[in-house]
Amino acid sequence: MSEIILEMENITKHFPGVLALDNVNFSVKEGEIHALVGENGAGKSTLMRILSGVLPHGSYTGQIKFENKKYDIKSIKQSEEKGIAIIHQEFALSPYLSIAENIFLGNENSKAGIVNWEMTQNKAVELTKRVGLVEDVSVLIKDIGVGKRQLVEIAKALSKNVKLLILDEPTAALNEDDSENLLKLLLALKEKGLTSILISHKLGEVIEVADTVTILRDGQTIETIAKGDITEARIIKGMVGRELTDRFPKREHTIGDILFNVEDWNAYHPTHHDKKITDDVNINVRAGEVVGIAGLMGAGRTEFAMSVFGKSYGVNISGKAYMNGKQIDTGTVGKSIKNGLAYISEDRKGLGLILRSSVKDNITLPNLEKVSKAMVINENEEVIVADKAVEAFRIKCPTIEQETNDLSGGNQQKVVLAKWLFCESEVYIMDEPTRGIDVGAKHEVYTVVNNLAAEGKAIIFISSELPEILGVCDRIYVMSEGKIVGEMLSEEADQEKIMRLLV
Repeated sequence: MSEIILEMENITKHFPGVLALDNVNFSVKEGEIHALVGENGAGKSTLMRILSGVLPHGSYTGQIKFENKKYDIKSIKQSEEKGIAIIHQEFALSPYLSIAENIFLGNENSKAGIVNWEMTQNKAVELTKRVGLVEDVSVLIKDIGVGKRQLVEIAKALSKNVKLLILDEPTAALNEDDSENLLKLLLALKEKGLTSILISHKLGEVIEVADTVTILRDGQTIETIAKGDITEARIIKGMVGRELTDRFPKREHTIGDILFNVEDWNAYHPTHHDKKITDDVNINVRAGEVVGIAGLMGAGRTEFAMSVFGKSYGVNISGKAYMNGKQIDTGTVGKSIKNGLAYISEDRKGLGLILRSSVKDNITLPNLEKVSKAMVINENEEVIVADKAVEAFRIKCPTIEQETNDLSGGNQQKVVLAKWLFCESEVYIMDEPTRGIDVGAKHEVYTVVNNLAAEGKAIIFISSELPEILGVCDRIYVMSEGKIVGEMLSEEADQEKIMRLLV
């Protein structure tokens, strides 16, 4: 029987107005992959921030033991010295430094302040081989793909002689191939004795690699499940507190005439002006219809969506956009909004929200005219709108004045949806709207999509998860290398047909 490498007992953590962790107990065996799951806001990230030293000893109550020794650390540096490393969902890499430089950033091979670059290069080569990264270590981070960047993050952790590796949503931004390769790497590292804690909302991945699963809900430990008893239904019930029989809620398909369409849409890369990122795209979406755009990462789906919405990505953009058969001007974000378009970005932190602003201010921002008169904002009206949105979307926040930066990923995503629904648009372009959120929050997003369709709105739904595309959409476009390479009704489609068009 494996020894316990980590014990966290009765961990309690308060934030202003919020009990984030309530006597949580969590233990990990040496050499296992232990999955930590729960809804957004359940306390997973807070627990790991305590373990990794982001939240120092003294800011919480309870006891921690690591390798059977008392573990009272007050910084990330101290946790790394003990052999614990965390890889966050957002990469902590410098884009204009090389792979080798990033691996040893803050942990340089130096003597008397002088870096030994030969040693750095040689050790980086060893580490990249260990994680299966086939790339020259002198290449800049900005010049490699997302999947390879994730491998650099793991190599960086391994360079610190890590004993316990924490991975927070490591596949959230990866395509299926890169995700599968990463899971194989975790299993390979496990075979060599590395212990891992995996936080993931992708339950299929959890079931595939986890030896043990611990479920948190509302800041409390619900249960810990051993390998032979792990099932998707049991995890979901533990996470949401109920059976979730329909992963994709049913709706009536009442589809009208074409509401929005684009013709011969072209766009070029903003810095490599000879590189076409959107190539003669023609699509349409009808009132009450959910149209999916499927494709691998790099297929051009986001570039297309952003180039349509206010020409916010790309250069030398050409083509025509129509609303109800009339050509519209989408030349700026403001014009796009006025003409009935809304864009829910895949990058909620960078493009979807003003993180240092309150929940209230973010929700009302796109449609301030509705809560103002003579250019003066009616703050009472703002409060009413925000309170209704928080209740309707079940946004977990102590107050509508809470900074969105302090919300969990799923609750941030709900704020983004609430914000654009307040805008009362006709066409909603949703770009990876469920990325990095839990199964319960996903269900709520799907319900929002269904409600919009029932109101006669048109939805363009971009997703890298093919089961989601098949479960949510009425019709599917398949995109590859900036081109539409196929179109099919969802009842005629399956994953194999879609993938055949992508390879």
